[in-house]
Amino acid sequence: MESSGIKYKVGVYDKEDIDLTVLLQQFLEEKFNGEVGALAIFIGKVKSFSREGVEVSYLEIETYREHANKTLEKICSEVREKHGLVYAGIWHLIGRFKIGEPLVLVIAAGRSREEVFKALPELVERYKKEPALFKKEVYIDGSYRWLE
Repeated sequence: MESSGIKYKVGVYDKEDIDLTVLLQQFLEEKFNGEVGALAIFIGKVKSFSREGVEVSYLEIETYREHANKTLEKICSEVREKHGLVYAGIWHLIGRFKIGEPLVLVIAAGRSREEVFKALPELVERYKKEPALFKKEVYIDGSYRWLE
């Protein structure tokens, strides 16, 4: 929703520049003129173990900012239109992250739960694949792996 009072545009941000919990609180306080009857939220956080079960020390995320921002805006716009949402947003952080820190906030807001329940998984799956975001898991033993 272009006219919303949300301070931060959809996109990628250095982790020091935005607090996802404050952004979420700001979103929850938005009025949206009674249009929003349902809200679905996804918050991605750093896990302590890799998919293979190796203990993670920390995670680093880098990006081609211009590509990632354009792609996230496109994803939100397309999903909003496809599912008739009032609002769709994705905010992804970049930098170095400790275990348990939040990395991403995804919001689908609509008139009913039916549209937001369909839209949220699509928003999440698309942000995981389409923007130029590069994640490096660094393990307790000092080794690392770039994730696909």
